[in-house]
Amino acid sequence: MSHPSSPKSLSDLQHFNFIQILNHDPIAKTVVLLGTLPSKNSSSERVQAIIKFEKSAFPTEKDAALVLNWLKSVDLEESTDIYTWFFGHLNEDKERRDVKINVICPATEVHIRKYTTQRVSIVRETPELFHGIVEPYILSIPKARTQWVMNILSGASEADKILFNSSEFVLLPDMKWDLTTLTSLYLTAIVRDESIRCLRDLTSQHLGLLQNIRTESYRVVQNDGALGKPSYYHFHVHVVNANAPEAGGMAVGQAHLLDDIISLLKLDGTILGKMVLTYGLGERHALFDSLISAQPRIA
Repeated sequence: MSHPSSPKSLSDLQHFNFIQILNHDPIAKTVVLLGTLPSKNSSSERVQAIIKFEKSAFPTEKDAALVLNWLKSVDLEESTDIYTWFFGHLNEDKERRDVKINVICPATEVHIRKYTTQRVSIVRETPELFHGIVEPYILSIPKARTQWVMNILSGASEADKILFNSSEFVLLPDMKWDLTTLTSLYLTAIVRDESIRCLRDLTSQHLGLLQNIRTESYRVVQNDGALGKPSYYHFHVHVVNANAPEAGGMAVGQAHLLDDIISLLKLDGTILGKMVLTYGLGERHALFDSLISAQPRIA
């Protein structure tokens, strides 16, 4: 049997007096409110109440395509090469952005594998495995795959969104961010030096670059940067709100903290080329089978 003061209808809920927000999770799409509701024992008394609002999940299977039918209008935010994103409105109120829509078109098999639900395994990458398996894969990637990066660096795309621009790198909002919710803030620093493809290319000669990225990122936002297993092989740094829940490359098995990388290079300027790196890899990634089969040979 429920408590007498528990709300039983919309009318009951509308008597909620708001006090404060206890928690706001932009990833899980939830907000937890503290307030009061009338006590059923006394018309003059109120009791504390916590209300959690959670957006329901999108439909699955064949009904998922119906989501587009819900949209009343969309605002084009940006389009660079094959990547486009919109903000959609589910009603006539255009002041509120209800849905963020990312589009990849034309999408390649690489994109399809990346966005398909898959099991992730932790792999260890020795320098030998890097040179024998990973590096040839990186070198085989066509230039067209990172054309959107070149568009940003040249100023052909997203020039109005650049937060910092120098001869070394640019800093701008990541397409994962809704540009509004500070708790899910997500920026990306993209380096201009095309010879730096991944962590192993970093040496002590890049310390100035990394320290400048850290300095300018702190200046723009007071949060930490992280280096993650890349989805594209052009060196970049994610700048993410430390309170953002499971934000992209910040997850275990993905993130390498910028401060840690700087400290390692100060100890040994070539250490990243000699280390065994451990990271998560999805079973649909092109490197998965080769790296998994090589794991038993690692001492």
